[in-house]
Amino acid sequence: MQRILLAEDHDDNREMLMRRLTRAGFEVRGASDGQDALTQVLAWKPDLVLMDVSMPIMSGLDATRLIREKLGATIKVIALTAHAMNESREACFEAGCDAFATKPVDWPNLMEEMNRQFQGRTAS
Repeated sequence: MQRILLAEDHDDNREMLMRRLTRAGFEVRGASDGQDALTQVLAWKPDLVLMDVSMPIMSGLDATRLIREKLGATIKVIALTAHAMNESREACFEAGCDAFATKPVDWPNLMEEMNRQFQGRTAS
């Protein structure tokens, strides 16, 4: 079963996405800010992180940079943001994100991107 950490500071969004991911067959944990996400990634080592870009305490981009610094590219990170402009996309990739998805989340597109990220990897 693939393990996913969902880092999202809005409780309702996090809970809704966690339910959908669980129903889709993933083992899911949630984080409410960037520091919490970093702590959980280092301890739990999920296969993929859905990382909200704008979060309190530590931004998703800063958390992603630290994940890359500490773990390299062993964990896939998909940025989630309401900002779809090219500058936002570029900032996500510069921070080390593997992919980019906009909010509100388009579920079929997100699942397609997650499947692309999982291709060639074995489940944990």
